[in-house]
Amino acid sequence: MRKEKCKICRRAGEKLFLKGERCYSPKCAMVKKPYPPGLKGKRRKGHPSEYARELKEKQKLKNWYNLHETQFKNYVKEALSKRGKSEDSGTFLIRTLELRMDSVIFRMGFASSRTKARQLVTHGYFRVNGRACNIPSRILKKGDIISVKPEKMDKKIIKEIKETIKKHKTQSWLGLDKGKLEGKITEKPSVEEVSPSIDMSVIFEFYSR
Repeated sequence: MRKEKCKICRRAGEKLFLKGERCYSPKCAMVKKPYPPGLKGKRRKGHPSEYARELKEKQKLKNWYNLHETQFKNYVKEALSKRGKSEDSGTFLIRTLELRMDSVIFRMGFASSRTKARQLVTHGYFRVNGRACNIPSRILKKGDIISVKPEKMDKKIIKEIKETIKKHKTQSWLGLDKGKLEGKITEKPSVEEVSPSIDMSVIFEFYSR
């Protein structure tokens, strides 16, 4: 599984931070093999087709948020329906993906990757506004308060989080009490702050075919 996730980054041509702390170390595949898998001797392929470029950008964003194809397609279709309204499609899509429960847990520093964040949410480690939440895809909103369940505080993984979160840089749209392990969504996600280097227009073009 680790190698497969590393290949995803190598195909995308940049780090998507799918393996958490490993992505920041010299062991990262993008440090050791910064070229697509299968290209022995770092041979370059020919100029990609328009379809290939669209597919690459789509896969990059989908994998960045650790989503299955059907999930991602539904988010894109919803964003496309917002065209011509107050919020453009690209902004709506990124903000929706960032406000998923698993993504917020990741952004708060409670998990080193969205994969781990999803596992923690599914295993019932968190509450939203005082009520248990084990749905990674739940879309949160401004004002929501996310906290660790009191009965989970003595778990080994929570003790590890308390140490790693001390070095975590919190996103500007999130408020975080590192002592209580409690966070709050104070604003809408800043697209400039959270978005990877993605050409959103080609993603929408891919699904508009």
